[in-house]
Amino acid sequence: MPSTLTGLCEYREEIRKSRFITLAAPITSTQQAHTFIDQHSDLNASHNCWAWKLGDQYRSSDDGEPGGTAGRPILSAIEAQDCDQVVVLVIRWYGGIQLGTGGLARAYGGGANKCLQNADKFPLVTRVALRCACSFSEWVLVKLRISELNGVLSEETFTANGVDLQLAIAEEHIQPLQQQLADLSRGRIVLERYSLKAND
Repeated sequence: MPSTLTGLCEYREEIRKSRFITLAAPITSTQQAHTFIDQHSDLNASHNCWAWKLGDQYRSSDDGEPGGTAGRPILSAIEAQDCDQVVVLVIRWYGGIQLGTGGLARAYGGGANKCLQNADKFPLVTRVALRCACSFSEWVLVKLRISELNGVLSEETFTANGVDLQLAIAEEHIQPLQQQLADLSRGRIVLERYSLKAND
């Protein structure tokens, strides 16, 4: 199961007089990835090479290193560690000794690998978007049941009759949650699947 990072992590090493600092962080958007790269790149360094992966989207940059020796190995490290929603930036200060294309790929990919290996991670759970309606008296209990099954409550709308809820929960927890909600409402609360559209 893919995982992402709980927060920023860092790994430092020196290879044949070149200094490398690897930074990795969780992201939830492509904009967040590029903001991280812009904020943490060192303009005084020789190279700021990076890669990020967000679901089916990914990008990488060699930032002046020979093609395929930096960005792609960093991206390969993200994939090898089964990470997603992650950005990795490797900053290099050239130390005067050429590493060669193989040496560069090992340095960038290796630094990214070690950084991600040492990072605190948590699994990414694919959740299904659902909605339901409940009365005011049931509202607190419904929220508790959703929370107990690691669901995420995305929206609560108060109406004349009660509360309309939008939530997301793992597929395997839908049936147990439906049963619990039916029990506490005598069958009135029904979970309904819906698509997350841009204007939802």
